[in-house]
Amino acid sequence: MADPRFFKKERSFTVEQLVQELDYSLSSDLSVDTIIHDVKSLQDATASDISFLDNIKYKEDFLATKAGACFVSPQIAKIAPETIPCIITETPYKAYALAAQKFYPVKRPEQYLAKTAVIDKSATIGSGAHISDYVHISQNVEIGKNVWIEPGVVIGEGVKIGDRCRIGSHATLSHTYIGDDVRLYPGVRVGQDGFGFAIDIKGHVKVPQLGRVIIEDHVEIGSNTTIDRGAGPDTVIGQGTWIDNLVQIGHNVKIGRGCVIVSQVGISGSTVLEDYVAIGGQGGIAGHLRIGQGARIAAQSGVMNDLKGGQDYMGSPAFPKTQYFRQIAALNRLIKKKKND
Repeated sequence: MADPRFFKKERSFTVEQLVQELDYSLSSDLSVDTIIHDVKSLQDATASDISFLDNIKYKEDFLATKAGACFVSPQIAKIAPETIPCIITETPYKAYALAAQKFYPVKRPEQYLAKTAVIDKSATIGSGAHISDYVHISQNVEIGKNVWIEPGVVIGEGVKIGDRCRIGSHATLSHTYIGDDVRLYPGVRVGQDGFGFAIDIKGHVKVPQLGRVIIEDHVEIGSNTTIDRGAGPDTVIGQGTWIDNLVQIGHNVKIGRGCVIVSQVGISGSTVLEDYVAIGGQGGIAGHLRIGQGARIAAQSGVMNDLKGGQDYMGSPAFPKTQYFRQIAALNRLIKKKKND
């Protein structure tokens, strides 16, 4: 249940208003004129609320819900009791997300420039920008229209930020070009020196990091994630990629479009992730590798070689999922055999 102290509901909606962007069908007892007042979980929903089921694991909660309407898949709709009005869609979780956005939209603040902000005279700032207290903007920075910069952000010389971006509190940016509609959460570090040095018995020698970080449109980067700039080639984050909290991305890494990278993943320098790669939490990727399009890497996997696209991988070192499970089964047979000897 959304706490009204933190989340302000916009208004109520009819079923038709909630699903106007979706490809859907309705159960026979649900009218498009039905009024829905809020979104809630299956357990908390009442007759004036809408909920969803996208995981059969929660079937019992679904069968017991008092929700006034529920987003479900065609398969789930077949087991729905007559008392639960269903909105049938192939993507119930997405439908619920879109509905929740209508009830609780993120409202950008009005144009504002805090008196405590320090902005170099050479910086350019687009119309509608909201710049909060104690922001520091350096020389030759370019900031687009309707950008929202939260308190304590530091933006280094020459950084470019596109339109409608939101930069979370205490983030630091340097040597970076950012596209449109990008969100950086609090504490993100982008563009600092990569971990590049020549090892020498007399003392390690720093390799100048002369590249940039390029963040394309519609990217989200979670709190306290760090993205190093390139040593010569740029570090690139592709359009529509979403990165969780506490992720480390090394210098020269190239990440394609629509990738999903979960918390505590580490990607070593010069590795390439093609489009739509997904990496589970605490996955580790060695340097100078290529991960093929659509590859999915399970949590805590260790990737030490190139991976082909379109497959699931598990383990450390990471193997295709079926091979990994065969190895686990073979190991269990060996253990059992040894116990019986």
